[in-house]
Amino acid sequence: MPPSTRDSDTVRVVFLGAAGVGKTALIRRYLHDRYEEKYTRTVEELHALEYDTAARGRVRLEILDTSGSYAFPAMRELCIRHGDAFALVYAVDDRGSFDEVRRLRGEILALRGAPRAPITVVGSKADLTEREGRVLLARDVMALVETEWDADFVEASARTGGNAVGAFHALLGRVTLPDRVPTLGGRRGTLPKRLPLKKKHSCVLS
Repeated sequence: MPPSTRDSDTVRVVFLGAAGVGKTALIRRYLHDRYEEKYTRTVEELHALEYDTAARGRVRLEILDTSGSYAFPAMRELCIRHGDAFALVYAVDDRGSFDEVRRLRGEILALRGAPRAPITVVGSKADLTEREGRVLLARDVMALVETEWDADFVEASARTGGNAVGAFHALLGRVTLPDRVPTLGGRRGTLPKRLPLKKKHSCVLS
């Protein structure tokens, strides 16, 4: 069963993970190249942008930022059923957040009825050292994710910006998109057209 009934030139990527792991911060760093230290709880936000490609013409990219709360299970199920690719985000200083990634992967596979899914596991807060509280090492998580889960793995830091674009490269590499991932925030390359779309409770198919 196809993951979505939306237009074929629309791709929706879904960010999932425990509360406070940095999902919103990573998306904000990618979209606007900025970082805010203050934590604000996300209910659900949908960001959209359009850019032109040589192979497929205009492509609409939707980035769905979900809540880490268990208060909206029906909403999360709908997002999983209709997502095209999934970023499962954990924090490198929180073992429990990786347990949540493991659980979310199982939920995705169960809901989609398939042995694998277009998943990228993202280790957030990658700038932290063991002295600063890191408890999950990249080499250990990578061995599990890439070998046993057949998924992509990347670490990134919203605070420093390190590998934030790389995380999106890995994520969008799991769907049929041109090799060139749009680079935003005026950092380099051509600025895609941003759509005025930022909704709460927005996992309704467009």
